[in-house]
Amino acid sequence: MKRTLDITISLIGLIIFSVPLIIICLIVWLQDFGSPLYISERIGKNGKPFKIFKLRSMIKNANTFGIDSTASNDKRITPIGHKIRKFKLDELTQLLNVLFGQMSLVGPRPNVISETKLYTNEEKRILTIKPGITDFASIVFSDEGEILAGKSNADIAYNQLIRPWKSRLAILYTNSSSFRLDLTLILITMVSLFSRKKALGMIVRLLTKLQAESEVINMSSRKSALIPYPPPGTDKLVTTRETPNI
Repeated sequence: MKRTLDITISLIGLIIFSVPLIIICLIVWLQDFGSPLYISERIGKNGKPFKIFKLRSMIKNANTFGIDSTASNDKRITPIGHKIRKFKLDELTQLLNVLFGQMSLVGPRPNVISETKLYTNEEKRILTIKPGITDFASIVFSDEGEILAGKSNADIAYNQLIRPWKSRLAILYTNSSSFRLDLTLILITMVSLFSRKKALGMIVRLLTKLQAESEVINMSSRKSALIPYPPPGTDKLVTTRETPNI
């Protein structure tokens, strides 16, 4: 049923948004005559790499800067790129990845290989299922760019402030995955487009129902400032992006 849902919604979505996507691609191309698509490698189910499709929101060759995490004030983001990222338009093209079977509509967001190499043994469980376009963390951390804004090292800040909780939420989804949960998360994602506050409230209630850890539930309300925290599977804060011996 999950695959049927993926194919049905991705096909409908691509048809509905085909014209807007063509227009946006044209606008992106006109700004610097570079490809409107950003195709990069991500790690999928069972650690298998695949090419993810995104609308390009940064300058050409932005990936050569050696930075994986992106703050909202990142100088690599183009003027039209800020709009693309604000309204999550770059994720519409990932419906192609869903259609091709590399991703699902719902599942942990796919990461770059340099980040998955940092995974603890517990986090590696995330790679046992297909990555997705939306999940718990996509809603809770929809403001990821703002969280990382102003940080001297966006990658380390990501690993201290976002990854610990994002991974815990992904593990929870992996352990609780069901067709009903997918439908619920798709509904909450749609609600988040109009009211983030209401969507976060729905997430908190859903996590409570799933008997998530109290720390995860409290964090997901996003009522308190995020503080550095270790990722699941270790009690040490991430201070370097060197592969740990865990």
